[in-house]
Amino acid sequence: MEAKNEWPELMGKPAEEAREQIRAEFPEVSVHVVPEGSMVTMDFNEQRVRLFVKDGKVVLEPRRG
Repeated sequence: MEAKNEWPELMGKPAEEAREQIRAEFPEVSVHVVPEGSMVTMDFNEQRVRLFVKDGKVVLEPRRG
């Protein structure tokens, strides 16, 4: 299976639902739920997906990195 880098279909979904979907597709990926506007490191890690959330919903397109 080719590596997926973005999940635009998860915009507006509850964070836990989005996390479960990504982990079902790619169990090796670490999924981090982060409040919108939080400071994060700028390093690129293809085994990480950050879910930026507000009020429990994904507000930025999840992507690897």
